[in-house]
Amino acid sequence: MVLMALLVAAMGIHAGVASNGNSTSPVGVGAFLDPQNTARAEVGVAPLVWEPRLAEFARGYARQRRTDCALMHSEGPLGENMFWGSGRNWDITDIVAAWVTQKQYYDHNLNVCNGPDCTHYTQIVWRNTERVGCAKIICDSGDTLAVCEYSPPGNYINSRPY
Repeated sequence: MVLMALLVAAMGIHAGVASNGNSTSPVGVGAFLDPQNTARAEVGVAPLVWEPRLAEFARGYARQRRTDCALMHSEGPLGENMFWGSGRNWDITDIVAAWVTQKQYYDHNLNVCNGPDCTHYTQIVWRNTERVGCAKIICDSGDTLAVCEYSPPGNYINSRPY
């Protein structure tokens, strides 16, 4: 089976716990949180703290998208990263890795993306962001949708993430 991922950027002041299975368990939380905190540590930024209320918001929004699995941002006051993957076999660690590997496109000296996108990465490492909550669902189509909500949000124009 060919799997394709489509990532949508967290832009401006926008930017989840898997609702299939028990991702509120330490394993589910850690799968979302640990790789993001590793990326933050690499650039000297304080770790994120898991926020259950943000995870509930992410879960609720992901469920709203269950029928169409669309990568449409919630337009809320939070930072938001979204992920869509073909099929249901996407591990949380693969989802976060898709965002974190965007580091290769970020030029810190020029504060620009040199490639398709790096705004998922910059939201993850945004220095003023302190809390995160995430959700992963399987849509009616059988595809995977994941959402992470960040507070305070990042990706402010003309500002550096760290």
